Amino acid sequence: MAIKILITLIFFLSISHNSEGQFEDYCIADEQTPEDQLLAALRWACGNGADCRAIQEGGQCYLPNTVKDHASFAFNSYYQNMKHKGGSCYFNAAAVLTGLNPSSGSCKFEYLP
Repeated sequence: MAIKILITLIFFLSISHNSEGQFEDYCIADEQTPEDQLLAALRWACGNGADCRAIQEGGQCYLPNTVKDHASFAFNSYYQNMKHKGGSCYFNAAAVLTGLNPSSGSCKFEYLP
């Protein structure tokens, strides 16, 4: 029982909070999703509300140049821009929500409360 409480506490402590005390959530590619499915979902996201300029060659999120990394950026961009209009982080089961900010170096993942 104590181990379950400890794991739950660690989980909640690992989730980012914004200045208003709300949990931040980011939408990223599910590591178990096949690359062809990620690529199809990436293309859909970029054509339906995601701002994919940063993952274009020369953009601040182009590197690492992998389908998984580019899909994560596009999924999150779509989710942040569309979540208040009914958009979700699903992408035919190719994405998952995380409370950990996936930003790295000059590549900043957007979070909109």
